[in-house]
This record gives sequence, structure tokens and C-alpha cells, in this order.
Amino acid sequence: MGRVAVVTGGTRGIGEAICLRLKDAGYTVAATYAGNDESANAFSEKNGIAVYKFDVSDFSACEAGIAKIEGDLGPVEVLVNNAGITRDGTMHKMNFERWNEVIQTNLSSCFNMCRTVIDGMRERNFGRIVNIGSVNGRAGQYGQVNYAAAKSGIHGFTKALALEGASKNITVNAIAPGYVLTDMVRKVPQEILDKIIATIPVGRLGDPDDIARSVMFLIEDEAGFITGATLDINGGQQMY
Repeated sequence: MGRVAVVTGGTRGIGEAICLRLKDAGYTVAATYAGNDESANAFSEKNGIAVYKFDVSDFSACEAGIAKIEGDLGPVEVLVNNAGITRDGTMHKMNFERWNEVIQTNLSSCFNMCRTVIDGMRERNFGRIVNIGSVNGRAGQYGQVNYAAAKSGIHGFTKALALEGASKNITVNAIAPGYVLTDMVRKVPQEILDKIIATIPVGRLGDPDDIARSVMFLIEDEAGFITGATLDINGGQQMY
């Protein structure tokens, strides 16, 4: 068996593409999901990847979930924090519940999952953590104060944890995708998508595999000198 890799939100979209790349590269993969049993079971049956249902915004659920994964598959050596939701709305219309749900699912989940695996990584003197941020966490976006704050927080979280892990051969990096053609983006009206594409120099939306290939680059042994970095993968829409 290869190294055990956990991908949160791993049964659809970008998470699914990451899981498939990991499996093809010989990793033993666990995909977590929150609620869609039918979709998760179909994903598992089709791809032969183990799925685990728990709420990544709940610390106790993460502890129990990781304990189950490690009992089934072995110690977690690679973690990809990909789970995320949107609850868009301008500030004057946003209630606390919509703010907090996004912060907990998109940002606190990174703490919850990292905290449950970091001790083992330190003991084994190896770990690879990749956090999926967003172009909107780098640039901001109208109507997304919750989402932009959470994703921006991921980029700071990544740098701080990278400093802590460096001496233990644990790298921590982030990817900030631009607009990628996932179920979430497909819900955007076509006329708005056309306007978005017009702002992307390469002239297209991203593909989930564009992000998955970058995750694979960051988790390789040969990438051990890369830590605390954010890869901006957005077709040139924003350059930093």
C-alpha cells in the first residue's frame, strides 16, 4: 500500500480530481464528504476509493473520522483540505449564521483536520499538507465577505503552519484556484460566466484536473524545499 492521503470534500469537483490523481499515483486515498450519500457511494463504487462521512467543521467529528481512517488504512501522511461551501450575500443582508457556516466549514476545518494529523506527522518526520484557497481570498469578491475572509485566512494559516512543520519535514502549501468548472460554478448564469471568462487571459475556465496536477507536484518528495507557498492557478486572471 502507498502512503495514505486524505482529501476533504473529495467525492466531487476539484476534490474528486485530486483523489483520482492520487490513486493513479499509487496512494491509498480516503475521501471525506458531508452529506450526499448517493453521490459519495457512486464515487466510491466507480473508483474504488474509500469514503468517510463526517462534518469537517466539527473538531470532535474530525478526531473520530481520522481515527477511523487510520484504523482502516494506516497513518495519514498527506492531507488535502479542499472542503468548502458558499453562502453569498452582501454584508447588509448577511446574517451571522451564513457568515459562521462558511468560516467554520472553509477555515476552521483546516485547523480541525491539521490538528488531528500533525502529531503523527511530527513523530514520523514527514508530512504533506495542501490547503485549497481561492482567487477570491487573494483579491476579494463582491458579495463574498464570508468566503473571501475564510479563504484569505487559509493563506495566512498555511504560512504559519509551514514555519512550524519545516524542521520536521512537513511541508504546508496552498493553492488559490481561479474559476474552475465545477458544480458550484455551473450554477452561475451563463451570461455571468461569459463575463468572467472575458477577464481570464487564457480564455477559458479552469478544469478540476488543473488543480489536481498542482497538488501532486506539491506532495512529491522532491518538493520538500517548497513550503509556505501559494500557487495561483487562475489562467492569469489575477497575478501577484
